[in-house]
Amino acid sequence: MNLKDKVALVTGGASGLGQATVEAFVAKGAKVVILDINEQNAAEIIKNLGDDNVMFISTNIMEEEPVVSAITNIKEKFGGLHIAVNCAGTGYPGRILGKEAPHPLDAFKFIINLNLVGTFNVMRIAAELMDKNDPDEKDEKGVIINTASIAGYEGQIGQSAYSASKAGVIGLTLTAARDLARHAVRVCTIAPGIFDTPLMQLAPDKVREPLLDSTQFPHRFGKPQEFAELAVHIVENTYLNGETIRLDSAMRMKPR
Repeated sequence: MNLKDKVALVTGGASGLGQATVEAFVAKGAKVVILDINEQNAAEIIKNLGDDNVMFISTNIMEEEPVVSAITNIKEKFGGLHIAVNCAGTGYPGRILGKEAPHPLDAFKFIINLNLVGTFNVMRIAAELMDKNDPDEKDEKGVIINTASIAGYEGQIGQSAYSASKAGVIGLTLTAARDLARHAVRVCTIAPGIFDTPLMQLAPDKVREPLLDSTQFPHRFGKPQEFAELAVHIVENTYLNGETIRLDSAMRMKPR
């Protein structure tokens, strides 16, 4: 799918990997809608990229009504939707059995709801609007890109909630691609390694250094722009479907 003059939404688009994706899509000529709760960051992005190119909708992706409302706004503003990228998510550090108590159940539920349920929620409602598109010159109507993590394959100690949620996104990928194939909508997932996002920059050296040691080549943290470049390629390469792509310099997570 050619990004020029297409309409895309990016959850978590106000920072980190999502922001880089917004910037890359706009550079390719797309109109982008940020679904996030960080209005201040989104306003700065819109200031830099122009309100003709970027729109912000404050959205709780874990609930049905806010996502339905956001998709309705996109339809009214742009007439349709072609691409959805799910970048919204977070983690929670905690062992299943901690020093003082078991892992808080509410925290586990929250991470699953945000990272997995939120992704599914946006995907299903976005796909409904994509299905109304006329097929393009490559006979496709839409592209959905979800964000997992290499922690979905080899989660570290204390990552039970995060790893479970991202493994769920990985497991969803092929099924979603098969479900949406008859609607001419492709689904792929990116499983990033350790990226130099604002959240990672806040981590202490004792957390960053062991992770950096696990990277192979290039021996460094990933750049958000590299995630965005892969997202662009997935959109443009019509034969990519149902695949989870690791983006991690060949690193494998150690237990801690």
